[in-house]
Amino acid sequence: MAKILDGKKLAQTMQAEIAAKAAAFFAKHHMKPGLAAVLVGDDPGSQIYVKNKRLACQKAGIDSWLNALSANTSQVQLLDLVMQLNLDPKVHGILVQLPLPKQIDENAVIRAVSPAKDVDGFGPENLGLLVTGQPRFYPCTPLGVQQLLLRNGIEIEGRHVVIVGRSNIVGKPLALILMQKAVGANATVTVCHSKSRDLADIMRRADILVVAIGQTHFLKADMVKPGAVVVDVGMNRLPDGKPTGDVDFQAVEKVASAITPVPGGVGPMTITMLLHNTLRSARLMVENE
Repeated sequence: MAKILDGKKLAQTMQAEIAAKAAAFFAKHHMKPGLAAVLVGDDPGSQIYVKNKRLACQKAGIDSWLNALSANTSQVQLLDLVMQLNLDPKVHGILVQLPLPKQIDENAVIRAVSPAKDVDGFGPENLGLLVTGQPRFYPCTPLGVQQLLLRNGIEIEGRHVVIVGRSNIVGKPLALILMQKAVGANATVTVCHSKSRDLADIMRRADILVVAIGQTHFLKADMVKPGAVVVDVGMNRLPDGKPTGDVDFQAVEKVASAITPVPGGVGPMTITMLLHNTLRSARLMVENE
């Protein structure tokens, strides 16, 4: 049976480490790192995500503020709020919860967030810095995946990583992180997507296989090389409402050497990396003045 990569347990450990660093920052500068969350509309999933992120901030000694806007908020109104948060010295990180209502251009909002406060790492400047090997902030979910591997003693350097999914939130930035000339990287990376030919054959070549496409139980046991490490970034719902991932967990765990569960795998690590980036942003703003 595969080793279970327990993201919930690791997140607790790392959040305690972040809390200690945040306390040291407060002792030195008499201020807390601050994260401003922006929630537009009443999507239940988004409300839960933001609530969990704010609870994690509270436990880690990071100030957080919720800016809740109605579902009919205009793009101009949202951009005005983002500009106010960009100018607020107490705010070190800005989190605009996605998805946004249809009347709002998500890309315009992402670009409007100050790169110095873009703790999600979604903006073009921060992604560009990552491409050139000079990262300011690593995007949270990809960084969480990397830390989950590293802290479980899984070697990345020189191994073949196959990523299924090319989103700007997971697939592309994770490929960039694992290709870096850095500790915990130096991998050979293949990125697959809906137009990839012979997808199952490519996945079977992976030493580390990351699936992030949003299709319930897409990955079957016969698509996995025996002994491979499998990371499930999917978050889907079964007909009874229970959460599940992109991986057929019960079948694949019999083939893989290590596997992440859903829930309790990558999700808690994403929140942890948001705290990490918010603290880093505060340090960059205050200590590099």
